Amino acid sequence: MEVDFVYISSIIVAIMFVSLAIFQVLLTLGYPFGEFTLGGYYKILPKKFRIVSAVSALILLFMGLVFLKHSNVLNGLDILPTNILVWIIIISLGLMTLANLISQSKKERHTMTPLSGVAFILCLFIALS
Repeated sequence: MEVDFVYISSIIVAIMFVSLAIFQVLLTLGYPFGEFTLGGYYKILPKKFRIVSAVSALILLFMGLVFLKHSNVLNGLDILPTNILVWIIIISLGLMTLANLISQSKKERHTMTPLSGVAFILCLFIALS
């Protein structure tokens, strides 16, 4: 039995994106996790940033869907240009990782930098395979 690392990596990436989407929903609902995002300036996000978190949650779910489709974990949705979307996501993740790395928030640096970095590496592996 051969192990398909791209298939497994895509599932891991999707789980990471869903987990981050849940985190964004919690921020949207006013949970006190603001120190882990947006530079850590707010413990509880103001309403205008909660809208940003809600949109981020939807984008993260879409990103997971793109990688599941790109690696054929999901069938259908053939209209999605996954080759282009995958590279847009990878570039975004690279920039997010750098932004998290230089964040003023210690909590954001120590949690979100590794998460976005691992997601970046896995997504790059998937795209290059």
